[in-house]
Amino acid sequence: MKYLHSMVRVENVDASMTFYRDALGLQEVKRSESAAGRFTLIYLAAPGDEDAQVELTYNWPDADGKAEAYTGGRNFGHLAYAVDDIYAACQKLMDHGVTINRPPRDGRMAFVRSPDGISIELLQHGPALAPAEPWASMPNTGSW
Repeated sequence: MKYLHSMVRVENVDASMTFYRDALGLQEVKRSESAAGRFTLIYLAAPGDEDAQVELTYNWPDADGKAEAYTGGRNFGHLAYAVDDIYAACQKLMDHGVTINRPPRDGRMAFVRSPDGISIELLQHGPALAPAEPWASMPNTGSW
């Protein structure tokens, strides 16, 4: 058995790619569209780790232009990625306008959310970094 990917439904491809690719740093591995099925699939992976992918599924609006709206999602849990520098990763996300819902006060773990409300956990690769400002005193924001 081999892990392939996790799938999340997205409402806006551009907003999702800005988050997952530009802010989070994932790379697009593959993209396919099905006119008959009226959907787009985009597979992303962390650089150098194409074995662990996330599939973004965009279901096209119907013939009347009505798009699906997704609610809930917390039962999904979260996606998790190891990063080389938790503080640099969080700063990059903030520079892209992403709210850090659970700051890395401990130098080890942070949570953010995608434009579709999917929780993303960032974990420091290796030992935790020494606590540092502004992270050490930054409060939680919203839910994660």
